[in-house]
Amino acid sequence: MTPAIFSFAGPHLTDAERALFRESDPAGYILFGRNVENREQLRALTDSLREIHGRADLLVSIDQEGGRVARMKPPEWDAYPPAATFGKLYERAPASAIEAARVNAEILALDLAEVGVTLNYLPLLDVRQPGAHDVIGERAFGEDPLRVAALGRAVLDGMARAGVAGCIKHMPGHGRAFADSHKELPTVTASEEELETDLAPFRALADAPIGMTAHIRYTAWDAESPGTLSRFVINTIIRERIGFDGLLLSDDLDMEALSGSVPERAKQAIAAGCDLVLNCWGKFDDMSEISRRLPSMSDETRQRLHRAVVRTESSEASDRAHLIAKREALLNLLKDDGAVAN
Repeated sequence: MTPAIFSFAGPHLTDAERALFRESDPAGYILFGRNVENREQLRALTDSLREIHGRADLLVSIDQEGGRVARMKPPEWDAYPPAATFGKLYERAPASAIEAARVNAEILALDLAEVGVTLNYLPLLDVRQPGAHDVIGERAFGEDPLRVAALGRAVLDGMARAGVAGCIKHMPGHGRAFADSHKELPTVTASEEELETDLAPFRALADAPIGMTAHIRYTAWDAESPGTLSRFVINTIIRERIGFDGLLLSDDLDMEALSGSVPERAKQAIAAGCDLVLNCWGKFDDMSEISRRLPSMSDETRQRLHRAVVRTESSEASDRAHLIAKREALLNLLKDDGAVAN
């Protein structure tokens, strides 16, 4: 099995993509707006991916955060509030905010489960810092690590109730970045003592089954390499200090924070300690070369993948209408001061 998550060009697999995926046997796939048309099409697409491999542990993933990051959009699917909405509610009523975040995550995950998606890249545990780039912005729960951890836990629990795994990101923290890692490499110059704030939510949720790295250079830890490509950041900070022993994914290899060819980046990320690499643009030649260059998935990664899948078995069917009514009642607590964001 290739230790990678691949993508593809459109709403249906081409014959060439199907042949490549059958031969390379990636750990899973990530879906984007270009792959999504409607419920029937998307379910058929995810079923076709599973038919290629016949594996129960195939990861079919998506970025469906709510707010401005959503691949499945209205009118076919509901719109969901961004994380900042629940952070604002937490300031007024912490217990209500935690329950609202959990319920919202369960509703969202029901949409995903219906079309065969098993992994959502949520929650962000990035602690916002004043003046940082707005690439995180309202996607974060706020500036208080305790709040971030409590709401992040609620999101993981809510999605798991619908049978969808979550992924804590972006380890060891994206909240201080003054640049967008999609476009350039951010450098964080905070001290080790200051960075303890960033680590706190990840430590609190270190038992999460899946996590994602950040394409950020932290000079206190490694002045040369971004976190995704740094042995020190992955082994000492993420694995030891945070205590995360789950399945560790790189952020998207195609982002411009990284240099070199995409296959070279993939090889470096695996060598640094990532379990899987995430390749999002669906470029056939890149995926083919990644498959050629990467070693087969290690036994340790296979065990982590198995544990992540086992922990997301769905519970009894949820009453969607009841959940929506409950979420709206909780979010109504914000309407007095007009703080609800959509």
